[in-house]
Amino acid sequence: TQYTPYQPEIAQGRLEALLNFQTMVSDLTGLPIANASLLDEGTSAAEAMTMSRDVCDAEQGATYLIASDCHPQTIEVVRTRAEALGIPTKVLAPAEMKFSKDAFGLLLQYPNTFGSIEDYEKLIASAKKEGLIVTLATDLLALCLIKAPGEMGADIAVGTSQRFGVPLGYGGPHAAFFATKDEFKRRLPGRLIGVSKDDQGAQAYRMALQTREQHIRRDKATSNICTAQALLAIMASMYAVYHGPEGLKVIAERTHALTSILAAGLKKLGYKLQGESFFDTITVLENDNLINQIEAAAEGAEINFRTTVSGQIGISFDEKTQLIDIEKILTLFALGKATPRLEDLAKDAGTGLPKALVRKSAYLQHPIFNAYHSETEMMRYIRKLEGRDLSLTRSMIPLGSCTMKLNAASELYPITWPEVNALHPFVPLEQAAGYLELFHTLENYLAACTGFD
Repeated sequence: TQYTPYQPEIAQGRLEALLNFQTMVSDLTGLPIANASLLDEGTSAAEAMTMSRDVCDAEQGATYLIASDCHPQTIEVVRTRAEALGIPTKVLAPAEMKFSKDAFGLLLQYPNTFGSIEDYEKLIASAKKEGLIVTLATDLLALCLIKAPGEMGADIAVGTSQRFGVPLGYGGPHAAFFATKDEFKRRLPGRLIGVSKDDQGAQAYRMALQTREQHIRRDKATSNICTAQALLAIMASMYAVYHGPEGLKVIAERTHALTSILAAGLKKLGYKLQGESFFDTITVLENDNLINQIEAAAEGAEINFRTTVSGQIGISFDEKTQLIDIEKILTLFALGKATPRLEDLAKDAGTGLPKALVRKSAYLQHPIFNAYHSETEMMRYIRKLEGRDLSLTRSMIPLGSCTMKLNAASELYPITWPEVNALHPFVPLEQAAGYLELFHTLENYLAACTGFD
């Protein structure tokens, strides 16, 4: 299908699916406006920085504040964008932050890169008192259980929707999300799908707002961002449509419960965790120089942990995690000692969710998220939307685009292979030899085609 629904009369199916994505993001973040996706979490955080500069009061200073416990890759993308735009940045621990009119915006991670869930409500209030625009980078599955950014006073929420049914795929593609307050909607980067009426008075969808300089006068454009990950946004929205609010909550609760069991087991073995609050990620502190032994044992067991420069081990779970995975991890950390029984750990394991941050507000109450919970119903819904689009499956498309290709089934089939779709983007390079070969082969093809080196 064409990547942009320029002609709404032949793109009603895709527009509805993208509106579902916007509704999903808006509900989970607790903010009234969400766009139809961006490229990834890092660039959406960078877009939040530039939008914060655009919407803040004229008296605010030029500095952008970034929490040091944001994901490292997000920090680097934001700093790179800031450097190009001449925006000074400061990376500080949230506890060390002092706010003044010298700064115009603040980026926080919730939960943070170490997995801890911090209550930022007072910090956000202090920042906003000095006129700062506050952005929370967050996790959609965690937001099924913890307080929404909008409820904490955040102005913007960003993140990735990858874990809503999209494989890791060695880093992408994944659809980012961007949500904000209604008062900032005309400064929103990317595209906004809206509900309108056709000439017969029936409900219809259209692109209500697009702020790229390709579409409007350059001096009026808020962003030149070109990439909306429409296909990936549709996949994530269909995941929410299929599971609905109850299904998503069950997945989130199971993921958290497994993490709680692991946390209890590690404590029984004598390890200390960086924080007592968590959703799906815990960070194990250095323990008597045992980290190197654990890493070596993990490599032999074909398990990758996240290791930090300060000698910490990070472990993240998702909906694919099984009890056997916890047993394997505890065996590695036991280093030959007896491991606690999972049944006992499950009885003792508490919750890692701070009581004050447990979500009480409802989400995904629209009928679309509460109607298609069997495979048959889901396939009929997808087929209905497909029938409302004019695409290359049934016609020529009267628009040109560099992305308008019809991929053969033989090209799409490898996407289903776990060797292709299940690889984490941060695995050691020796574990990604196949991907590297693909990259080098494509580079050589392109060099040969273009005549460059």
